[in-house]
Amino acid sequence: MAQTEAKKMPNYIKFVFGGAAGMGATLFVQPLDLVKNRMQLQKSKEKVSSFKVMTNVIKNEGIFALYGGLSAGLMRQATYTTTRLGVYTWLFDIASQGDKPPNFFIKAALGMAAGCVGAFVGTPAEVALIRMTGDGRLPPAERRNYKNVFDALIRIIREEGIAACWRGAIPTMGRAMVVNAAQLATYSQAKQLLLSTGYFKDNINCHFWASMISGLVTTIASMPVDIAKTRIQNMKMIDGVPEYKGSVDVLTKVIKREGLFALWKGFTPYYFRLGPHTVLTFIFLEQMNAAYNKYVLGVTGRSSI
Repeated sequence: MAQTEAKKMPNYIKFVFGGAAGMGATLFVQPLDLVKNRMQLQKSKEKVSSFKVMTNVIKNEGIFALYGGLSAGLMRQATYTTTRLGVYTWLFDIASQGDKPPNFFIKAALGMAAGCVGAFVGTPAEVALIRMTGDGRLPPAERRNYKNVFDALIRIIREEGIAACWRGAIPTMGRAMVVNAAQLATYSQAKQLLLSTGYFKDNINCHFWASMISGLVTTIASMPVDIAKTRIQNMKMIDGVPEYKGSVDVLTKVIKREGLFALWKGFTPYYFRLGPHTVLTFIFLEQMNAAYNKYVLGVTGRSSI
C-alpha cells in the first residue's frame, strides 16, 4: 500500500501542471482572445469578420496590440486553469476505480465542479483581461489604460471597491461550468473513443483530435454565457446605474437589439482560440504528466485525464 501511494502524483503537482499548461497555451492564442472580446463588445447589428477586427487592430494600434492584456491572460491561467485542472484531475483520480475511468456523466459533473471553483478564483484576472483587451476600441478619453494586470486590479479596488474584482462572477462561474462539463468530459470521452477504434495510440496525434472535438462542442455550448459575462465585466455605470442588471438582461437585450445569432458573435475567433488553446493545454498537460510519471515515479503508460 505504501509503495502504491508513493507512486501517485502529488495533488500540488497536478495544480502546477494545470496552470503551466494553460499559461503556455495562452502565449499562442492571446491575439484570438483579444479579437473575440472585441467582437463580443460590439453592440451593432453590423457583421464584422474576425479578420477585419484583427487588421483594424494592427492598422490603428500596431501589431503588438494583439497581445494587449497578455499579463491578465497569463494571470487568468495561473489562477483559473491551475485550479480547474488541478481540482478535475484530483476528483478524476478519486472517482476512478483502479484503472477504470469514471463514466461520461460523472466526468461532466467533475468538470462542472472544477470549473465553478476555478472560475471564482480566476474572476479578478478575467475582469482585468476583458477590460484590457477591449480598451483599444474606445476613444482615447474613455480608455482605462491599465499598465498590466496588477495595475488593473489595484485601480479596480481603489476606484470601484474590492467587490468589483468579482463583477460578473456568477455568469463567469456559469460559463465555466458549461465549458468544463463540455471541454473536460468530451475530451476524456473523445480520447477514449479514438483509442477504442484501434487507429490511434495515446500520443500527441490522439490528444490533438480529441482536443479539436472537445473545443467544437465547448464553443457551441458556452458562447451565449460567455457574451453575457464579457459585457457585464466590461460595463460602466451610467448616471450611477449599471448598464446591465444581470446575465438574463444581457441576453434579452442582445437578442432584441442584435438578433438571436448575436449570441454566437465572435464564433470563429472563439473556436480558433478555444480549439488551439484546448489542444495546446492538453498536449502540454499530457506531456508533463507523462514526463513526471516516467522520470519521477518510474511509471509508464499511465493517463491522468
